[in-house]
Amino acid sequence: MSARLLGRVGHEVHTPTIRPQAAWNSSVDLKFLPVEAGTSLSANSLRRYLCDDANGRSAPLPTVSFSTAEQWAWPAPPLAWKHLPLPADNVAQPCVIEVVCGKTVHGEMRNFDPVAGTVTFASTADGDSVSMAYSSFRRLTLTTPLRAISQSPSGRVQRLPAAAQERDYTLHGAAQAPSVSGRTIGYVEASAGLYLFTPVEEEAAVQRVFVPRWAYSRCELGQSAEEIAASLWISSPQVLLEAIERQERMPVLPIGQSILALGLLTRAQLERELARSVGDSPLGESLVAAGLISHADLQTVIAHKMGYPMVDLNRFPVDPLAVTKVPKDIAARHRMLPLMIDQGRLIVAVDRPSRVTELRSIHTYLRTSIVPVLASALQITVALDRLLRDVWSQHVVGRPAFVQSTH
Repeated sequence: MSARLLGRVGHEVHTPTIRPQAAWNSSVDLKFLPVEAGTSLSANSLRRYLCDDANGRSAPLPTVSFSTAEQWAWPAPPLAWKHLPLPADNVAQPCVIEVVCGKTVHGEMRNFDPVAGTVTFASTADGDSVSMAYSSFRRLTLTTPLRAISQSPSGRVQRLPAAAQERDYTLHGAAQAPSVSGRTIGYVEASAGLYLFTPVEEEAAVQRVFVPRWAYSRCELGQSAEEIAASLWISSPQVLLEAIERQERMPVLPIGQSILALGLLTRAQLERELARSVGDSPLGESLVAAGLISHADLQTVIAHKMGYPMVDLNRFPVDPLAVTKVPKDIAARHRMLPLMIDQGRLIVAVDRPSRVTELRSIHTYLRTSIVPVLASALQITVALDRLLRDVWSQHVVGRPAFVQSTH
């Protein structure tokens, strides 16, 4: 079975082909009787609940299977995130199934077969199993979260990269079915359908969700907090020069505003931490203590709130002549990216203000004044790697070998 694993997806829109499941008679109008969440149903009752048509006639039933089918592993979030092992394939997992009419049934998933397009389900732990075709439900959620691994003696866990990856999703229903929306942090798209990962427990865990292919005609994904912030960062030389000239006159921003402007946290994360802050502990230090941002992030936040401009290196046109003014080993060691030359000044992007002190030590060597501005560490690393191949390889001859930054 082919699948696409995507994390950072931006505005990408996927339009799948809707394939009706042969295991279900789609010509029968389904009727779903009211059942309260957690209600215990026998296998026969559950089949009637799912299969009787509007006139009370029994529709063709899915097969009740007690045999052990070929097992399959549910995909993990497509992220660099260390989590506890996924449950074994033969372990029943608590779940909630949203059937076609919108009602939900709680129980446990005993088997998931994307090849046959069926899920084996029971409404109680000791109840009989029912094999349900994918066409009989529009969403399945595994209710036991997949949790992160503790990484320190204090029990702190690695949080999900919510600011960089968490985003809204909207699944537009097929055949006039209602749209479904929510939040996900990465997704896996396969021939059987879409696997989504809803952040829970303050970004320390995810709930795994499956939407069958038939249940949506297209999926729209919004931007992450980081992408929204980056769309407002400076992307043109003229705007950057104007920002540098205004820097000394800029008012000092609230630290929370700078955190959002840099895309380090989602608004929900920031509001949650503001609500629980007590005493005189500075917000920035509290966020570091909670593991939401790093000390290096806090330095960048302080520089931004003091007026340093933020540049989007994905869109800013870097001047190749400026790049040739700095040997590649120095640029890599200090994680600095030359951007442009203006009236004898070399304007460079750095990821945190402590780099400014380091840059002063090479002022004499470069024989030009240096004006620092901010950019994300990841963007600087990617740009340096690209320029190593595209610019330094053509214009700088006999320089020392590329030195990886250790900062």
